[in-house]
Amino acid sequence: MKLRIGYELDYDFPQPTPVILMLHVHFSRVSDLAAPDHMRISPSVPVSAYRDVFGNWCSRLLAPQGHMRITADAVISDTGLPESFNRNAGQIPVEQLPEECITFLIASRFCDSDRLLDLAWQLFGHTQPGAPRVQAICDFVNQRIAFNYNDASVTRTASDAYREGRGVCRDYAHLAIAFCRAMNIPARYCTCYLGDVGTPKPWPPGDFAASFEAYLEGGWQMFDPRNNVARIGRVLIARGRDAADVAIATTFGPNVLTSFKVWTDEVTEAAA
Repeated sequence: MKLRIGYELDYDFPQPTPVILMLHVHFSRVSDLAAPDHMRISPSVPVSAYRDVFGNWCSRLLAPQGHMRITADAVISDTGLPESFNRNAGQIPVEQLPEECITFLIASRFCDSDRLLDLAWQLFGHTQPGAPRVQAICDFVNQRIAFNYNDASVTRTASDAYREGRGVCRDYAHLAIAFCRAMNIPARYCTCYLGDVGTPKPWPPGDFAASFEAYLEGGWQMFDPRNNVARIGRVLIARGRDAADVAIATTFGPNVLTSFKVWTDEVTEAAA
């Protein structure tokens, strides 16, 4: 299966403003691209690039005063199959975890697992360690939070999401990650393209999607507490401790996002 993926972001900047963008397909999926997902910026400005501490590809630029459009449009191959994970994967004791996993056990800006420690053990201490425990966490979070785009908040933490019982996909991911970490399961935040292939219409407007990976026997496995069902065509963009590490745009000055479009659409071979 082939997917057309891309975005169109329009900003107004009242003054020249430094910007860091994290919008390229993750290096683990680059080989699936039919052509590079080149970022196009209007008006044209110099762009430099670097990898952050998590290996994500970041673009750095100075936005001029006025209107700026950032866009990309690419085609990527996908299996076309629903996601799967090893439902029997066990939990790895902390003392046996690879060192690179330790940072994903520690509380972070939005995944305040230290505040949810006692609650997590009350809710999930009786569950089978490993993938069954992670799935139990996803099931709980899926029911605990009511989804509504109007409830988006850039400052809501996992404990806030639990208390308020509302939010968007990032809040589902943050709460599930915090619970996993409280239960000694390394978990990392993921931002992705995720369309609606295989789901009933009508489809909502396109958007980027948040999910998370848990480290279990056999390695990292993807979980999605927002949808909580196997999905088709998820394309990873970036990974980090929480949403603060993988913001699609970090701006160092005032600005207004005037238009936001994202697409992840199945295309025919002829169209591709």
